Amino acid sequence: MLEKEIERRMAQMAKQRGGLCYKFISTSNPGVPDRILIAPSGRIVFVELKTETGRLTNIQKHQISELKKRCVDVRVIKGWTA
Repeated sequence: MLEKEIERRMAQMAKQRGGLCYKFISTSNPGVPDRILIAPSGRIVFVELKTETGRLTNIQKHQISELKKRCVDVRVIKGWTA
């Protein structure tokens, strides 16, 4: 499954459950996670999506590490099972 299809399904699921799923683009900060999920409870999770065979780039690993150092909830999701 393509990464854009995984993103679409995750956004649909978030909406169905009353949450928000924003595309995260930061032109001055390459490698930031793909999406910001906001649960109905207010919980915020940054999500990097990959295909089942996709790998994190070094800049993505760095950005995730920097977020985690600041106690940010960051997840990497590989593939999608329906």
